[in-house]
Amino acid sequence: RVQLVESGGDLVQPGGSLRLSCAASGFTFSTYGMDWVRQAPGKGLEWVAQISYSGLTTYYADSVKGRFTISRDNAKNTLYLQLNNLKTEDTAMYYCRRAADDTSRGQGTQVTVSS
Repeated sequence: RVQLVESGGDLVQPGGSLRLSCAASGFTFSTYGMDWVRQAPGKGLEWVAQISYSGLTTYYADSVKGRFTISRDNAKNTLYLQLNNLKTEDTAMYYCRRAADDTSRGQGTQVTVSS
């Protein structure tokens, strides 16, 4: 079965950085585009970034463009999200999923940006 396990979330000060990881199993990771999405307290799910199956093409939400970088290592079946210049409004639970497939979301990892 599809399993996605996120990690790397933490409490960080504004302006700080984090790297999130998503370990994939149960499907052929290298043949799927992948997303990062997030959900802030009391708000709906927000799409953050997408990467093609090859890793050659990436897309970002305007709110994170220039600050976040999505990447993948198909040999390790792992997806990454580098978060730089974090803002308080980036506070959320972050999830990875197969592209546009919300049923595949993992359990999430919490990112809290606060001074």
